[in-house]
Amino acid sequence: MKVAVGGTFDPIHDGHRALLEKALELGDDEVVVGLTSDELAPKTRPKPREIRPFEERRNSLLEELETLDEDGRDFRVEKLEDPYGVASEEPDFDALVVSPETEGGGEKINQIREERGYEPLEVVVVPHVMADDGEPISSTRVVEGVIDVNGNLLQDADT
Repeated sequence: MKVAVGGTFDPIHDGHRALLEKALELGDDEVVVGLTSDELAPKTRPKPREIRPFEERRNSLLEELETLDEDGRDFRVEKLEDPYGVASEEPDFDALVVSPETEGGGEKINQIREERGYEPLEVVVVPHVMADDGEPISSTRVVEGVIDVNGNLLQDADT
């Protein structure tokens, strides 16, 4: 199975690891990770914030994939210039791994694929990984100093 997953991955946290692990689990042929370009990344954020340059994020992502890949899967990182990227452009994908908030993007990718005459993807939704406070782990919360990349609380919710 050829699998796609995408994101900004800045910083990489346990929620991202869950997505990447699922993609690696399913992707016995190949895993393609779409990484948002420097131009696209700010447009995908719920709150404006500084994002590390593409090459830094790419290097961190490759290191993380090497660590997570216990089965020697073939994987590559592709630059995403638009939100639908490589999964909508290449016909030979089988599945797309998404988070609950990006499931709608998976549906849009399948619409684009249908328009291009490609087979639809199986959209695999990976549940949120929760922080100690019961809220989803997110890069925004990590950057804001509320939690660490593993979801451990770093400050009181009231401060």
